[in-house]
Amino acid sequence: MSYQLVNPATAEAMETIEHTSLDQTDDAIAQAKSAQRHWAGLAPAERAEILRSFADAVAKDVENLAALEVRNSGHPISQARWEANHVRNVLEYYAGAPERLMGKQIPVAGGIDITFHEPLGVVGIITPWNFPMTIASWGFAPALAAGNAVIVKPAEWTPLTTIRLGELAREAGVPEGVFQVLPGRGSVIGNRFVTHEDVRKVVFTGSTEVGKTIMRGAADQIKRVTLELGGKSANIVFADADVDKAAATAPSSVFENAGQDCCARSRILVEASVYDRFMQGLEKSVAAFAVGDPTKDETEMGPLVTSVHRDSVASFVDDDKVAFRGSAPTGPGNWFAPTVLAPTSLDDRCMREEIFGPVVAVVPFKDEAEALEIANSTEYGLSGSIWTRDVGRVIRVARGVESGNLSVNSHSSVRYSTPFGGFKQSGLGRELGPDAPLHFTEEKNVFIPND
Repeated sequence: MSYQLVNPATAEAMETIEHTSLDQTDDAIAQAKSAQRHWAGLAPAERAEILRSFADAVAKDVENLAALEVRNSGHPISQARWEANHVRNVLEYYAGAPERLMGKQIPVAGGIDITFHEPLGVVGIITPWNFPMTIASWGFAPALAAGNAVIVKPAEWTPLTTIRLGELAREAGVPEGVFQVLPGRGSVIGNRFVTHEDVRKVVFTGSTEVGKTIMRGAADQIKRVTLELGGKSANIVFADADVDKAAATAPSSVFENAGQDCCARSRILVEASVYDRFMQGLEKSVAAFAVGDPTKDETEMGPLVTSVHRDSVASFVDDDKVAFRGSAPTGPGNWFAPTVLAPTSLDDRCMREEIFGPVVAVVPFKDEAEALEIANSTEYGLSGSIWTRDVGRVIRVARGVESGNLSVNSHSSVRYSTPFGGFKQSGLGRELGPDAPLHFTEEKNVFIPND
């Protein structure tokens, strides 16, 4: 079985990708299990050096990786370059981990007690189509650093950069079988990660619905999972904030990557006394947001990933709720203009469901308590922003918002050196940060008597 890739900006057919079969998946798992023993047995400094070589190989291939992402995913070239460099940075960061996976010596009577962090074995990583190479690196880099073998199943729509990373790993000296990429269907490869007893952990980024299915399946073997799922994040703007800056920066917080981002601040909550002023500023910044050819450096937003997804996004937009729109190219390609909605009810679908496109809903609130009530009135809790000059309010609201990642007077959610993950149905576990390799290990306790 195979899949025909389509350039989302031009609607032109591209590569045909052969899908991995169930038997091939089993063979890959067996190879990974065997290779992992050798990989874990290397001296920590040797594993670290191979990961640094992998990072160097990515650094030398940034332009090629970026070009692949532009063709396959429609990401603007400037964003795609950042993503490729981010993969390099993640690998470099976790190259320092093998020599720092230190256990403890615990005081006990009658001897000494020490702990070790043992690798799990084989880790299966299922990545999404919205940020193919970056999110893959969040899983494979710390897992490799901890001594595991890794198999990555990229999203069916966007496999090209992940396939290339697999090639770069081998060129950099990662032993055969330690890092494999298996393109194909989730119902075949992903499901086998869940059911195969030699896959000790599954890392999944994608929809909450699929995440629940993986979690249920993993329960049969008490298999570890890390789940990074949906989001419906709030961008909360208080009257004492720099309202003009909040309005000017809001488009990038939701329209970057055409809104195909689980961290997208797709709900903007504005204190009622400055609502009109904010909307005036937002309309100007949306009109100036550059949507177009993803190969051009000045482009800020490209097309949606597929025509099917474009139709899904369009289903959320009722013309009578549109406050204003930006612009987008016409003709071939999965184009969708940035759209701002002004719903009259908090129960509106655009306020409750993840749109995953360049559509944002803006609603007023009367006070801090109502802002928190609206922000938390969703099953998700991944990210968000708080705009205020009041330090006390920053603390109260940051503690009150049920979300795993928050930014104050800014929109940053992800740094490779800090933990990332969600509350409620936005996920389970944490990725990135200094402790990520530990999430791919088992802690072993050993007592040694002194007689």
